[in-house]
Amino acid sequence: MLGNSKINPAPVLDLIDAFRRSKVLFATQASGIFDRLHGRSASVDELAPELDANRDALERLLDACVGLGLLNKQDGQYTNLPIADVYLWRDSPETMSGYIRYSEFALFPLWANLQTAVQEGTHQWSRTFGGDGPLFSHFFKTEESKRDFLAGMNGFGLLSSPAVVAAFDLRRFRRLADLGGATGHLSIAACERYPNLHGVVFDLATVTPVAQEYIAKSPAADRLEVIAGDFFSDDLPDADLYALGRILHDWAEPKIQILLRKIHEKLPEGGALLIAEKLLFDDKTGPSHAHLQSLNMLICTEGKERSLPEYTALLKQAGFTKVEGNRTGKPVDAILATK
Repeated sequence: MLGNSKINPAPVLDLIDAFRRSKVLFATQASGIFDRLHGRSASVDELAPELDANRDALERLLDACVGLGLLNKQDGQYTNLPIADVYLWRDSPETMSGYIRYSEFALFPLWANLQTAVQEGTHQWSRTFGGDGPLFSHFFKTEESKRDFLAGMNGFGLLSSPAVVAAFDLRRFRRLADLGGATGHLSIAACERYPNLHGVVFDLATVTPVAQEYIAKSPAADRLEVIAGDFFSDDLPDADLYALGRILHDWAEPKIQILLRKIHEKLPEGGALLIAEKLLFDDKTGPSHAHLQSLNMLICTEGKERSLPEYTALLKQAGFTKVEGNRTGKPVDAILATK
């Protein structure tokens, strides 16, 4: 009889609600509420005129944030919980506000075309936004959008980079070149952990001034430098350890092989490549966050997430002889391939 099933519908109901929770976060972030509540408490009557918002509607949004564990409410006064001050306040050193805006304005519209992406097997950038330019050029159109995007990537990277550089003993290496290193969060984490290591952040010329600003704040700044370049078309800086953080998942295998072979040829014997990516289980039954990121790469790029055996095959094809993997428990895992 209908309605008498003993199967718990909670997982389905949770998935139906999932995008609503995301949109609560997006709308609250876009409204600047977490910024306004940093270091202060305020009532809905105070916030509504400040935000030019409808009082009743704003109260519903604020209360939803309380329910989601982002805000506290006491005697009608709202305050940021610590998680909001650390990750959602725009000026926090660990802010993820840029990544949240990227998720709202780029990923959310792209995911509306997931079914088409599955049918076609290709990214949905042109269909969603028009134009045929590369994905990242969209985020570098203005200085503000570039910095916002890089800040978002930095906030996300801070969650994983310390664990990635700790996943293997890297004390034998002397010079790390982080290819496509963006703000340098991985190089910074490595040099702060290993006092004899020198780091190079290698990225496009438009990115390097931002990387220099982030590096200047590190206690290891005197062992870090920034070099402008394109890892596909330019010579790579000398190093006995290269790093690729969330790079390989952007590309299909032919481009990956070009880059891996280029790195292998540049490395000395005993040198290695450190890769930071989400790892699928060997049988690809999980983890769920890697499945979702792989679909994300489908709609955004020509790449995907892979298992350790798949990365091992790619790396050995490029000439690497030893490949190790380590699940970090963080948003990305670690692979070390030795020449």
